[in-house]
Amino acid sequence: MIGKNKAAMLLFAAALAVGAGSPGTAASAGASSSYSAGAGTVAISGASSSGQVVQLGYQMAAQQPYGWTGQQAQCLNYVWTRESGWSATAANSTSDARGIAQKITGWSPDYQPGDATEQIAWGLAYIKGRYGTPCVAWDHEQAVGWY
Repeated sequence: MIGKNKAAMLLFAAALAVGAGSPGTAASAGASSSYSAGAGTVAISGASSSGQVVQLGYQMAAQQPYGWTGQQAQCLNYVWTRESGWSATAANSTSDARGIAQKITGWSPDYQPGDATEQIAWGLAYIKGRYGTPCVAWDHEQAVGWY
């Protein structure tokens, strides 16, 4: 059996190999599906597996105002794979950090459990505001163990 982090890395490589598709495709599909994440199944708008959540993240990161593709997308994958395994219900047992981006203040009206689109949007804005790029965030993560 493949570990969660290894599986996310393989999905990342596959997404890079086939391309991320047109921006917004997964997010704008309009269908609500579910995927298993940790303790249960949660609704994810436009995504039906953790692999699709990762692909949604790449699509959103590639759009403006970010334009993060290639190495920056890889760094984003490293950060969020290490932090949460891209789980929209991840909960840090030693802090209030929650979700894909591990928002330190936990769940809030703009960061709901199970809402991958909302969490990715929040996380991308956080990385841009605090670090500038995912690779700078990844460098920080590696140096101190958090971002």
